[in-house]
Amino acid sequence: MRAPFARIEDRLYQNRYLVDAGRPHIRVRPHQSPSANLLALTRICPAKCYQVNENGQVEITVDGCMECGTCRILCEANGDIDWSYPRGGFGVLFKFG
Repeated sequence: MRAPFARIEDRLYQNRYLVDAGRPHIRVRPHQSPSANLLALTRICPAKCYQVNENGQVEITVDGCMECGTCRILCEANGDIDWSYPRGGFGVLFKFG
């Protein structure tokens, strides 16, 4: 018998994130209104790090970022975000490879 598939939320819960306080590795650049790509990140980021705030601006909470690069591929080239790897020892800590 095959084991049931785990929900993505259950798998993400297994990972840990060591926060580098005051030094986020991703920043959303200031914008008047969010681009279509920024709005897309609120739906496609697997860790759900991007949200629209009460002012209609897209913001990020890097705690829990899986460093998958989805936002980098979608938004870095057009200047919506600044993306870099976290400093050594910080960021996502995968529990199960």
